[in-house]
Amino acid sequence: MGDEMMAGMDSPVDQDVLIVGAGLSGIGMAAHLQMHSPGRSFALVERRANLGGTWDLFRYPGIRSDSDMHTLGFVFEPWRHEKSIADGPSILEYLNRIVDERGIREHIRFNNKVVGADWDSAAARWTVTMEDDKGAVSTTTARWLYLGSGYYDYDEPFDANFTGREDFAGQIIHPQFWPKDFDYSGKKVVVIGSGATAVTIVPSMADKAAHVTMLQRTPTWYAIRPAKDGFANFLRKILPEKTAYRLTRFKNIRLQDIVFRRAREKPEKVADFLTKKLKQALGDRYDPVAFTPPYNPWDQRLCLVPDADFFEAMKAGKASVVTDHIERFDKTGILLKSGQHLDADVIITATGLKLAVAGKIPVRVDGEPVAWNEHFYYKACMFSNVPNFSVVFGYLNASWTLRADIVSEYVCRVLNHMRDTGTTVATPLLADPTSLTEENIFDFSSGYIQRALHIMPKNADKLPWRLSQNYVQDRIDMRTGPVDDGVLKFGKAASVSKEASAPALEAAE
Repeated sequence: MGDEMMAGMDSPVDQDVLIVGAGLSGIGMAAHLQMHSPGRSFALVERRANLGGTWDLFRYPGIRSDSDMHTLGFVFEPWRHEKSIADGPSILEYLNRIVDERGIREHIRFNNKVVGADWDSAAARWTVTMEDDKGAVSTTTARWLYLGSGYYDYDEPFDANFTGREDFAGQIIHPQFWPKDFDYSGKKVVVIGSGATAVTIVPSMADKAAHVTMLQRTPTWYAIRPAKDGFANFLRKILPEKTAYRLTRFKNIRLQDIVFRRAREKPEKVADFLTKKLKQALGDRYDPVAFTPPYNPWDQRLCLVPDADFFEAMKAGKASVVTDHIERFDKTGILLKSGQHLDADVIITATGLKLAVAGKIPVRVDGEPVAWNEHFYYKACMFSNVPNFSVVFGYLNASWTLRADIVSEYVCRVLNHMRDTGTTVATPLLADPTSLTEENIFDFSSGYIQRALHIMPKNADKLPWRLSQNYVQDRIDMRTGPVDDGVLKFGKAASVSKEASAPALEAAE
């Protein structure tokens, strides 16, 4: 058990903090606990046999980061590779090195899927139920539950339900479940989709395949940048590694913020700039029908194209883009609404992910199931009237790990405040939800976002009850704002349990 945080509690726990997921978010939280709350005991539960989360699950050709590793990397661990747009194996190497150098691996319980989480106000603790890969069920207890389980459904991707797919004589693959050692040499490949996954797969398969066609319903905005960050690599030669990393990270965060704000304020200017870059990259292969989206830049996430590899494959005649709608699959390929037919030996359905809240874990507070779409975000990581619970949902307009870092730091601040005040429970108390003005949680038009709005937690139009997309401001608020802000209520088991269910008048007191 942990330190004096537990003083006066009759109910022991197996660990102070239980972290669900050993990917970027979970590993980051473990490292932050070691640095900022070293008195806390912790454990990680990982459903897979290996760490890495997304980077262990996805094995499709060319799997890589869709943002630079100086911001997708952790604030505390410099990215040492020459390429800042990194492939999956390099990211896994980075994560494995961190858990081994910091002694985190011994805290990870692999092959255990969390199937339930129950908060008991009387005991001020979570009881988490797990099932291992052999079906054996076990439980563990913790004061704080931290979900680093990602934002999408690991078991089931989005299914576009294409008519006639059972008639296709070739192989249909979703990138989320790429077959091991799949040989596509000399085959005609059609990749359905125009997002980050499709744009990665197409140039990666183009060398071996006979031809790769990207079939898109709607064009996407692309951002072309070098895979290697010249500024970063120069600084690493003349400065200490951590200093070079910190400066590069600062530069990239500022550039991301400037581009996003510019896109929202003057979208036509950004559209013109991106189009100009596309024309330069494609030359006479540029087709306005294929590369003029019907939405403004950053209404959906920009697709990163390192070293223009996607466009180089097109210019070499190894890849092409078709903009059309699917009528149906048939035995030999795909019939389009225009009447055109795409011959295919392999069809890859890069049609998107299916979002999931809280890793699909049934969460209950004193026996009552938590319906996330009835709770408001608090400080972008906790939820109204749910005690001792936090989650990571990364930025849509910046790197995931930027949020993971500041959420981890903030939760450590909360835990330290509880230690210093002798309290054991922290609940973002919202007595009257009608007092808040609700706002769309994501101002993005992406299909996977729109499909999931009905299951997402609520978002208010002002802090602290919102999931912001402004990292620079969030970092200031979460690092320097008061932890005891009058909204996050601290207490011990009996008092906090009573207060969380109190009427509005008592809560206001």
